[in-house]
Amino acid sequence: MNNMRMLAEEEENDDGTEVTWEDQQRINTFSKLNTRLQSIGERLEELKQEKEALDDLSTELELTDEDESVLYKIGESFLHLPQPRAMKRLEKDQGVLSAQILDLSAGAEECEKEMKELKVTLYARFGRAINLDE
Repeated sequence: MNNMRMLAEEEENDDGTEVTWEDQQRINTFSKLNTRLQSIGERLEELKQEKEALDDLSTELELTDEDESVLYKIGESFLHLPQPRAMKRLEKDQGVLSAQILDLSAGAEECEKEMKELKVTLYARFGRAINLDE
């Protein structure tokens, strides 16, 4: 059920603050950054789960004999690879994932920084008349 409440008179923004073109651009930018941040967060979660699976696989591969052949997923296919080659491939894949996670984390930090700056500006201008929280 939706909890809606009426604003008390003192909470209503009746000061007639006009939204300028620049204000609207800031609001739009904030919205885009927020959407980007959510998308990055979802992708980061996927990559972290994938990295965790690769870490588990690494542990399993270390327990196999070096002369054994193992099935290794490359793209959409599974290939039989010698254990040492599979370990090298796994290390490469883990490195790629770690780099992607670092890049996305940096992108998320940049979005958060820009959003924080926009929040300060927009809240200073509009006060309680604008809600920039999720």
